[in-house]
Amino acid sequence: MDKLFDSEFRLLEVLWNVETPINSTQLVALCKERLDWNKSTTYTVLRKLCQKGAAKNENAQVTPLLTRAQAIQAQSDELVSRAGGLPLLFTAFLSGRKLTLQEAEELKRLIDESKGGEA
Repeated sequence: MDKLFDSEFRLLEVLWNVETPINSTQLVALCKERLDWNKSTTYTVLRKLCQKGAAKNENAQVTPLLTRAQAIQAQSDELVSRAGGLPLLFTAFLSGRKLTLQEAEELKRLIDESKGGEA
């Protein structure tokens, strides 16, 4: 999946928060209301999402093809890659900040689960 830009993610958020498929005319109205976008902006961003395979616009019915979790995973992968790896990302993230006991325990749990229970 190609990188999602902020505007593309914002349009996907609109799609995830409504019953889909949604008529493209209704989508334009929602984007005007929620994002203050004009018709041209909405269709431009929608076209880019369709080209990336993240949404489908068929017979004026728009459907997201990515789930929120899939989009967040793709963004996370991109961030880890740009940071130079997960350890460097965590080092930068934690720089100058202390974790609460609850945050540390949750991170430890997630790390343990991702290892598949190996010691």
